[in-house]
Amino acid sequence: MSASEQSAKVFFQPASYQCLENCGSVALNVRRAGDLSSTVAVDFQTQDGTAKAGWDFRATEGTLVFRAGETRKEIRIDIVDDDIFEEEEHFLVHLSGVRVVSAGGSGEERHGDGSAGLALPRTATVTIFDDDHAGVFTFEEAAVTVSESIGVMEVRVVRTSGARGAVAVPYRTVEGTAKGGGQDFEDTHGVLEFDNDEICKTLRINIIDDEEYEKNKTFWVEMDEPRLLEMSHEDLGTKEERRVARSGRPTLGQHAKLEVVIEESYEFKSAVDKVLRKTRLAVLVGTTSWREQFSEAIAIGAGDDDADGKKPPSALDYVLHFLTVFWKLVFALVPPTDYWNGWACFTVSIAVIGILTAVIGDLASHFGCTVGLKDSVTAVVFVALGTSVPDTFASKVAASQDQYADASIGNVTGSNAVNVFLGIGVAWSIAAVYHYWQGRPFRVDPGTLAFSVTLYTIFAFVCFAVLIYRRRPQIGGELGGPPLAKAATAGLFFSLWLAYIVLSSLEAYCHIAGF
Repeated sequence: MSASEQSAKVFFQPASYQCLENCGSVALNVRRAGDLSSTVAVDFQTQDGTAKAGWDFRATEGTLVFRAGETRKEIRIDIVDDDIFEEEEHFLVHLSGVRVVSAGGSGEERHGDGSAGLALPRTATVTIFDDDHAGVFTFEEAAVTVSESIGVMEVRVVRTSGARGAVAVPYRTVEGTAKGGGQDFEDTHGVLEFDNDEICKTLRINIIDDEEYEKNKTFWVEMDEPRLLEMSHEDLGTKEERRVARSGRPTLGQHAKLEVVIEESYEFKSAVDKVLRKTRLAVLVGTTSWREQFSEAIAIGAGDDDADGKKPPSALDYVLHFLTVFWKLVFALVPPTDYWNGWACFTVSIAVIGILTAVIGDLASHFGCTVGLKDSVTAVVFVALGTSVPDTFASKVAASQDQYADASIGNVTGSNAVNVFLGIGVAWSIAAVYHYWQGRPFRVDPGTLAFSVTLYTIFAFVCFAVLIYRRRPQIGGELGGPPLAKAATAGLFFSLWLAYIVLSSLEAYCHIAGF
């Protein structure tokens, strides 16, 4: 063991202290560690900070003596109580001059021989909270996450910067994606009453466990402006004392609105996940035979609202069925998900999508030729619209079923990337390989591609800027939100789409100059 490890070390433990102005005095703990066989002395002295000696505390200095075997000593400093409202203040206490008084009872003092010294922290900070202010009321944090199975959640409201007088703080719950009225939580409102010198209260909210596998939901707990109650305590009964207490009226702090996120019950989620892992995916989301697929293709159901299969089909269900039955039968030819562990379904589906893409591309070209439109105009007006509408519905489903709205944006960008890859990249790659083997270069006329891509990129940056702006909670989030913000955003996006096809069409017909 080294000499430094054998020497006596003196330090504060802890290094910070808080007290109310009316506490009388505050005690600071000083600890000795290391060698305990000798008697050690250490000096201490207060130093002004924002708190001033004589006005806020009594200047104090002296010497602590640790007898052999003693490990703890206490420094007590008097706090001055006044009737003037002040912000919270602090002062410092320093340790210095550690020395060994005696090693064997001789009474001699030895300095600087390494047998005793200071360790960190050697300075303590004392913060004085003014009790002449009625207090600042705030939640401990801006947001909390609770499990759906918690039953009753407890929320602490703390009172800082003073604790003078009795104060009433109204509070209430506010719906978000989580609904009150016993659906996700029970509506709660009331008043928290803080007594004189009371600095913490707890409110309770019942959380409803509906045992449904769902994404996280959010609601808020808000505090209204606190009000000072008529003081009836004996120590605050005089007119002057009531005047002093009211000079620092109660206010709300930084976290006056608490966001509560209800997440799925861990136990319920674990049970469902375990079932999903043990159950064959094909049974849950797929089919096991061609017969089942064709039966589903020709059957007329009541749509997504028919949860139990007892609701009769509506007129719209019949219309949609007869409009789409051909495509249902085409895709019923795809192998069931049970075959080859799903690989047969995946391979044939990609092939069918490729064939349909080629057929639709030729049909679009013939349609454009028939009505007298250029291929580039037909592509951005009709073909792009036809591929984007399914993407829009898929994005809506992604936003509804995922915890974050980012999934809907990722669906659109990912789908467009796949469309470009399959529609252009694969086709051009095959054509390039074919021309290479034929000994000819493969060239593609760029046409209006540069102008369209540049225009698309500019509008895409505008869309992302809008999404980033709307991500702020006070706007209502990326999707949905207040009716005005929702309508304005939808109108802007539709205008960008309309401007894109108009400008691209004008450039294709040379009415405006491109690149």
